[in-house]
Amino acid sequence: MTSSNRRVTQKTLQSLLLKRFGMAVATYFMIAALAAVALYQELFAVSASAVLVLLCITVVSQLAFLGLFVSGRNLRLGDPSLTEAQVLVGLGLLTILIAMLDKGRGSFLVIYPLTLLFGMFQLPPRVFFRCTALAFFGFVAINLYDAYVFSMSDPGIATLQVCSLGLVLFWLSLFASYMQSMRQRMRQRRLALQAHQETLRGMMRQLEDLAATDELTGLYNRRHFLRIAARELEGLTAKRSHGLALIDLDHFKGINDKHGHAVGDRVLQAFAGIASACLREGDIIARYGGEEFVLMVPNTDADAFMACCERVRLAFGETELAGVKVQNLSLSVGMTLVSMHDDLDEALQRADQALYRAKRTGRNRCIATWEQADA
Repeated sequence: MTSSNRRVTQKTLQSLLLKRFGMAVATYFMIAALAAVALYQELFAVSASAVLVLLCITVVSQLAFLGLFVSGRNLRLGDPSLTEAQVLVGLGLLTILIAMLDKGRGSFLVIYPLTLLFGMFQLPPRVFFRCTALAFFGFVAINLYDAYVFSMSDPGIATLQVCSLGLVLFWLSLFASYMQSMRQRMRQRRLALQAHQETLRGMMRQLEDLAATDELTGLYNRRHFLRIAARELEGLTAKRSHGLALIDLDHFKGINDKHGHAVGDRVLQAFAGIASACLREGDIIARYGGEEFVLMVPNTDADAFMACCERVRLAFGETELAGVKVQNLSLSVGMTLVSMHDDLDEALQRADQALYRAKRTGRNRCIATWEQADA
């Protein structure tokens, strides 16, 4: 992944985390509103100043989380979302709030599952169970302390609240474990689907290569060349020209008759390798049919294109096949230049006429239409 893509990904992640943090802050505001109602109804066992101190601690803790998200330091941590930390802080503050209450404890117990919901889809089952256990034993500790100092007003209600909270938290742990296993299975299926898609894309690329490539020589086939050449001609400007050539291997039928088709195939393959080595990157060569090949050299002039074709002709003439002696390998080339608004079929016809002249005048030579025009 490039640095720019990484920055975009981190920016998107931070945006999502800030939105989720905003939901957590909104939940704190709702709890503060409930606490204000309880304070107004005199349901707290402590003074209003103690409740305000807890409110200040809550604000400071959330500002600390906000600072981590805004500064981006959360990205350096193992869990950039800080889910476990936020859940533990929320459970701790809620437990302190419930400890301050007297008769209104039961009404605030529903906030325990609400706090844990923030970690249900993010925390691993083991971590989620640990959070639920801390919440449960925190509430149990409150009731044990009340019993120890003989301040428990109704032991029966306290026992019912402990059992109800334990049952709900246990069910939440099971549900969270189930949801995590479902997410894991969905992730595995998504990865398997991505792997299948990559395989299909690879197969499609192979099919495209097979459809565009001559099986014997490995060069482009005629149909694919015509498609590429037409696209190249569309991009021509007034000051640019492309070289177009038809290449025919001389006396190829005689090679097949004398040495067999297997040797003839090796000659074709040898030409393909030599021509590819002599050309620039971006030059296009394809098997046009039988022993005939077609070459397009983009952005060239008459002299450079003539030199390119001569280089291919001379290199092929020096070819030696291993294990068999084929004498006098040569080729003939018909060349033309293609300019803006030129028609591909007409250009191929000009190259074919030049090739016919090269073969008629003794083969093993490069003939161009511009030479004919000059003559």
